[in-house]
Amino acid sequence: MRGLRRKPPGIATCAALVCAALLAGCGFQMQGRASLAPSVGRIYVQADDAQSDFTIALRRSLIVAGATLVESPQGAATLRIEADDFSDRVSSISARNVPREYELTYRVRFALVEGGRERIAAEELSLTRDLSFDETRALGKEREREALRATLARELAAVVVQRLASLR
Repeated sequence: MRGLRRKPPGIATCAALVCAALLAGCGFQMQGRASLAPSVGRIYVQADDAQSDFTIALRRSLIVAGATLVESPQGAATLRIEADDFSDRVSSISARNVPREYELTYRVRFALVEGGRERIAAEELSLTRDLSFDETRALGKEREREALRATLARELAAVVVQRLASLR
């Protein structure tokens, strides 16, 4: 078997090995459940609108993160939701003066008080998304607008929970 030579690895094999090495070395880690500090394990959520998309998403996110939601601020950290606003504005119009695109913005401001002292001073977060509009599909676009509103609320709630998880 003298004439047999081993074939060199293909380009696809080399590329796959390089990609695997890069992913292993970059520190990539899938997002998991945020673990809260014991000091915010019992939390009271104080909000003017307890049924807003953001407040509902925040309560769910806190429960998933392992927090115990309480009905009274006694003996618990208080998460104050100082602002919870959703707005939209026309960002472009057609030649017939019909809106073509909207800019949707969800803004929240929150603070955390624990044991009588402010652990997180009032912080404001906002997210913005664009929504194209087609007057022939108005009903579907209204549903899309509401779905985007709920998505923005969930994303903001996740950011707030990550902020609480960063406390130690």
